[in-house]
Order: sequence, then structure tokens, then C-alpha cells
Amino acid sequence: MLDLAEELHRWTEEGREFAVATVVAVGGSAPRGPGAALAVDSAGTVIGSVSGGCVEGAVYDLCLQALQTGESVVERFGYSDDDAFAVGLTCGGTIDMLITPVGGQAPVRTALASALSAAARSEPAALARVARGPADLLGRALLVRPDGTYEAGLGGHPDLDRTAAAEARALLESGRTGTVDLSADGTHCPGGLTLLVESNVPPPRMIVFGAIDFAAALVRAGKFLGYHVTVCDARPVFATRTRFPDADEVVVDWPHRYLRNTATDARTVLCVLTHDAKFDVPLLKAALRLPVAFVGAMGSRRTHEDRNRRLRAEGVTEGELARLHSPIGLDLGARTPEETALSIAAEIVAAGRGGTGMPLTGSRTPIHRDARARGGDAGRPRRGRPGASRTDGRVAAGTSTTPPA
Repeated sequence: MLDLAEELHRWTEEGREFAVATVVAVGGSAPRGPGAALAVDSAGTVIGSVSGGCVEGAVYDLCLQALQTGESVVERFGYSDDDAFAVGLTCGGTIDMLITPVGGQAPVRTALASALSAAARSEPAALARVARGPADLLGRALLVRPDGTYEAGLGGHPDLDRTAAAEARALLESGRTGTVDLSADGTHCPGGLTLLVESNVPPPRMIVFGAIDFAAALVRAGKFLGYHVTVCDARPVFATRTRFPDADEVVVDWPHRYLRNTATDARTVLCVLTHDAKFDVPLLKAALRLPVAFVGAMGSRRTHEDRNRRLRAEGVTEGELARLHSPIGLDLGARTPEETALSIAAEIVAAGRGGTGMPLTGSRTPIHRDARARGGDAGRPRRGRPGASRTDGRVAAGTSTTPPA
């Protein structure tokens, strides 16, 4: 739901009543993962998507019903060859959907308003909602901040909020969206409640080293994918805001020095496009020892072999070299900067999602990977009647101008 934060925050500020449908679990092949949402206001305006079109119409109707009844429900959508006209997923998977009305007096409105406000300001926060449990708790929400403080509440046992806040904080620290099973009294015994925890964290970083034409195209691709993109180069004549208007930051500094002094995390992507040994070797020596998501370097096959030889001479181990994506990008036959940026972006996505980079035509690999590879909890594929059905079963789970050295 937090992916709709800006629009939903505006709706709450305007006092609109609306219902939001959120994917809480998927089984088998499904287009969207946990946290994907669709919202409908009382005038029938709709935003978001939960299935790429397969069940949107039915979910729209369920949201309107929820606005009328004021009750939260969980619905399951699937597919059956026995009933091809049933509303379901043609891809063959199942999705469990939490539909929550957010009326003017709804208990959940305070928590949602705070969560949407934080997300719209890009502040880290986690939203925990009851996705399975007693009817009077279903849809109840708790907003959890990085320091462990929380707002609103799930209702029920006094210890439930404290336990839920601790679990949500753990997911927030890792930037994950997923499900948590708890008992109704707040202990960790599964079986009583399932919480959907959505984490809102600042966008991941992409740092592009080398202020070249290919970098300008990669900046645009990185922004399209949702990264906070920094361009770094030691040459002030090339590293300018004029040349990289789409970048979030343009930094003039020696790449290895900048990397040593800037913040990175397990979601950070490092793209080395300088293909110059005096920049590449000290930079990659540092990069390959950081716990980042992706390290890639541009260059020809000959450049790659020479670079690896120099890195080994600098003490880089074979295990560390194995982390290097070089030459960077998938084999698309790319020639132009834009095509090359697409090739690099495709490899970054494939590496992060567990993709093979092979054509889907003729392939037997799953199109939609297990959501656990995306940081969620998809659980196992489940059987059930086709179409929409209420379920009471388990819900699975600025510019910097630092001078160069």
C-alpha cells in the first residue's frame, strides 16, 4: 500500500473515505507481490494495481462493498481449468487480498494517515496490519518507527502491540515487506494472527563511477528503476550538473575515496564505467569488500582480464573477484548508450531477482520468482476454489563539489 503513499496521503488530507486492497500473500505464479495495492474512494476513483489486470474489476467491487459495510475482509483469488469464466489469475497462481475500508471514523485511519505521511516524505517507517485473525482485529494497523516507538494499535491483548512493534522493526531494519505469525496474546506462538508488515525505507542507491555518455543513459535507467543515483568522477570538467541533470547527486572526487567515505548498504548498486586502471583498481578493491548488492565494471574482454590481473596483484581474492559483474551488462547486442544502459539495468534486475537473463520464449523457468527472493514471504502454492473466496486459512507468508585528490 505504501507504494501509493503520495496519492493516498492526499486523499487522507482531503478527508476522503476510501478502501484499499493489499496483496498479503501469493502462491505459485502471480504478477504482484505482497504489499501491492489498489485503492478506491467513495466516488469510484481508483489508483494502483494488484494483479496486472486479471482481477482488478472484482477487487474494485470488493472495495466498494467494504466502504458500504465498514468491515475488513480477506479474499483469495485463484484459477481453475474447470471454470474458465471465474474471476481469477490466468497465470495459475493464487493471491490473498486484504480489503480495508478507511472511513472518517475507522480505527485504522490514524495509523494509515501517519504511515502515508511518513512514506510521502520518504521517512522510514513500517506499517503492520492484521491480515488474518478475529474479525474485530482484521485490518487493524500499527505504525512503527526505526527507534521502536509506535502509534495506534492492533487491539486485543496489551502485549500484542509491543511484540508486533518489535517484529515490524526487525523487518524495517532490513527494508523488507513480509508476514509475521503471532498469537493473539502477543507471544510468538503461530496460529492466532498473521500480520502483514510493509516497510518504507529510502530508495536504494546506485553510484555510477565515470562521467561518460554511457553514464548519462544509465542515470536515467537507474531513476526509472527507483534508485537514488549518484555520479562520481575525479574530473571536474566532466562531472557537472549540466551533463547529468537527471542525477540526484554529482560528485567530483576520486572514486575510491568517495566510496570509502559515503554510506552504502546491502541494497546499493555500484557501476564502474571508467575502464581506466588508475581509477578502477583502487575503486574495485574497495567495492568488492563491501556488503553491497551489485558491483559491475565496464570494459572489453581484454580490459577485464587486465583488470583482474591487477586486482589479484593488489591482494583481491578469487572469492572477492567472483562478485564482480564484468564486463557489465547482459548480452543484448547493445551499441548506443541507451541500449548499453538497458543491458546494465537488466543485469542488475536479474542479479537482484534471481533471474537467468535468458529469453522466456522456450524457457521452463518460473516467470514470477518466489517472493522470498524479493524480501517477502510467498509461502507455498495452495489449492482452493477458483475466483474470489473469503479465506480463514493461514496467510503465508543536491550537488557535491569535493575537489579531487
